[in-house]
Amino acid sequence: MKPFVLWMTGLPCSGKTTIVKELQKDIPNLAMLDGDELREWFSPKDFSKAGRDEHNKKVAHLAKLLLKHGVSSAVSLVSPYKENRDNAREIINSGDQFAECYVKCSVEKCEQRDVKGMYAKARKGEIKGFTGIDDPYDAPQNPDLLIDTEHEQLTDSTNKIKDFLKKRNLI
Repeated sequence: MKPFVLWMTGLPCSGKTTIVKELQKDIPNLAMLDGDELREWFSPKDFSKAGRDEHNKKVAHLAKLLLKHGVSSAVSLVSPYKENRDNAREIINSGDQFAECYVKCSVEKCEQRDVKGMYAKARKGEIKGFTGIDDPYDAPQNPDLLIDTEHEQLTDSTNKIKDFLKKRNLI
């Protein structure tokens, strides 16, 4: 068993954090690096492209540090641009110990799940640069793992991830 970084990317409210919380029940000491929580400390309120790029780099460096110290982490981060995810892979630079996991879900379904009302605010123009509404999300074309939360149950999604990690001898 080796430590790993599971880079969970997807639209807001696609289910990234929910999946990680479920994985933590079965994977001992799995650290969750939640983009929303880390943003408060690393890059508050800067949702410009440059701000998002910088935030992603900071989170990638934190994941790399945890990996270096033998701690597996699951990063729950929108990572809207392909270059964000490519930079994370390059920064972490750990071969098979890094996996990009695309948490796929339609904007419509994400809006239905949005308990904070962020999508509604974005549609009204109260939030500018919201991913999936007026800022693009570059869906991964070739992720290491695809999880379709719109059509899979939570247990199916987490089992798929655990099977993937087992095949790589990471758990």
